[in-house]
Amino acid sequence: MTPFIIVAIDGGAASGKSSTARALSERFNLLHVDTGSFYRAISAELLRRKLTPDDLPAICAALPSIRLGTRVNGRTAHMEIDGRPIDAAEIRSQPVNETVARFAPIPELRAALLDYQRGQADVARSHGFRGLVMEGRDIGSKIFPDADLRFFLHADLEERAKRRRNEGLQDKVAERDILDNKRLLESAKGAIMIDSTNLTLEQVVEKISGIVAEKLK
Repeated sequence: MTPFIIVAIDGGAASGKSSTARALSERFNLLHVDTGSFYRAISAELLRRKLTPDDLPAICAALPSIRLGTRVNGRTAHMEIDGRPIDAAEIRSQPVNETVARFAPIPELRAALLDYQRGQADVARSHGFRGLVMEGRDIGSKIFPDADLRFFLHADLEERAKRRRNEGLQDKVAERDILDNKRLLESAKGAIMIDSTNLTLEQVVEKISGIVAEKLK
C-alpha cells in the first residue's frame, strides 16, 4: 500500500512556507493546508461579530458557536464557517492584516482550532490524497509533533520584509516575529532547517522534494 505521509512546514512570516507547501502538494498529490488562512478566517469572523483581540471574555464566549467545516478546492483545504465559504479577499483585507497577529496567539483560540487542524489528515485521506502538507508556526510542535517529516524555513528579516512588500502586503514582519517567537523556537526543535534567504523557490522545493521522495520510498 502507498504510505500516507504528513509533512509539517513551520517558519516565520514570509519565510516561503506557502509557496513551498503548494509546490509539494502539486508534486506529490498532498492536500495543502495553510493554517495561517484558518487564523485569518477566524479573525475575519470575529471582526464581523464586532469583537476585538482585547476582548478575551467575548472571544471565549463566541468560539463555541462558530461551526467549522472544510471545502477542498483542487489540492487546497479551505475553511468554512457556519457553512459559509470564506472569501480570499476577506481574509486578506486590511482589517484582518492589522489584527490577525493579535488574535492568533490567544491560547483559547488556538485550543479551539487544534482538533479541527488535526482533522485535516482525515479530510486528506477521504479525498484520496497521498498525504498532507501543513504549514504554520506550530505544526511540528503542537499539531503534528509525530509528523513523518518536519521542516523549518527561515530567512533574514530584510529579505522577508521585501517579500511581503512584493506581495503587496503591509504585514509588519518584525512585529510578527516578536509575537510568534516562542512558537517558532518550539517548532524549530528537531526540524530539518532550511535557510531560504539566498535560495530561489525552485531551489527550496527541490531540496525538500528530495527528502520527501526518499521518505515515500
